[in-house]
Amino acid sequence: MLRLLQVLVDGQPRVVAWDGEGDALVVEGVSSVYELASKAISAGRSFAEQIAEQPKGAVVDLQKAQAEKRLLIPVAHPDPAHFIVAGTGLTHLGSADGRDKMHKAAQSTEKPTDSMRMFLMGVEGGKPKAGEVGVQPEWFYKGDGSQLRATGEELVSPSFALDGGEEPELAGIYLIGPDGTPFRLGFCLANEFSDHVTEKGNYLWLAHSKLRQASLGAELLVGDLPDHVEGTSRVRRGDQVIFEKPFLSGEANMSHTIANLEYHNFKYDLFRRPGDLHVHFFGTATLSFSEGVKTEVGDVFEISAAPFKLPLSNPLTVAKETPVSIRKL
Repeated sequence: MLRLLQVLVDGQPRVVAWDGEGDALVVEGVSSVYELASKAISAGRSFAEQIAEQPKGAVVDLQKAQAEKRLLIPVAHPDPAHFIVAGTGLTHLGSADGRDKMHKAAQSTEKPTDSMRMFLMGVEGGKPKAGEVGVQPEWFYKGDGSQLRATGEELVSPSFALDGGEEPELAGIYLIGPDGTPFRLGFCLANEFSDHVTEKGNYLWLAHSKLRQASLGAELLVGDLPDHVEGTSRVRRGDQVIFEKPFLSGEANMSHTIANLEYHNFKYDLFRRPGDLHVHFFGTATLSFSEGVKTEVGDVFEISAAPFKLPLSNPLTVAKETPVSIRKL
């Protein structure tokens, strides 16, 4: 299965094509996956067809590149402000349990929480028949491309955050074509890092809790995602693994189809601006926070899942406090 990566080679970012088994080869004639995708769209070709037209260069040792922290995020925009980072929650079977417990603790009745109601709406109407529109999911905004981190890079929690917790999941990456058509470039591993304590305080603070950095795995998996994806999420503290649990994704484990999630994101004209990139996080049902883990500076989040070959790993740190001063003109 074709994978595209962006790797620092001799200090310069290069596009690398890999089938997951053989040699990983530099794709010559392009400086980025964004440029390669733009060329393919303009020529009416698939990624594979476009790559076949490009000369190939040196073999890249991806394991060595990973050890030397030379793996970049799989796609970047020349202007990060034109890379929109968003996602959907309560989309996976079991994802409502932790959220429901969190919000029931803040209310005294047994009435279903909004989280559970949203999840059940997805179960009932998130997988429409072909040609039909399903129920819309929970949606949130995380920022722009400046929020994205590669494997090996630190995930920086703001000084005012109450928590910095991992969310192991998959994400889709999209480029908007010249006529406003969204093109799905592929899928990658992702950590949709969030502040669960802030969200627990009041569900209306969900928007605040999501304005955090996030990390993307190095591989852009081109083509269809398997219906069943099974991986492992770990949190390491020094030499100890303080949390380890499997996580599931793929449509067999979701209450929405990916097509339904995509439709409800791109139905807005705002998100079909030619030349823009989008990354869309599809959600998860596995959180160390739900198991009572309180993360600390220096903890390392590790996410791995087949069919991806390379894990996603990021240490946690906290930013220094930055005073905010508002001035009048």
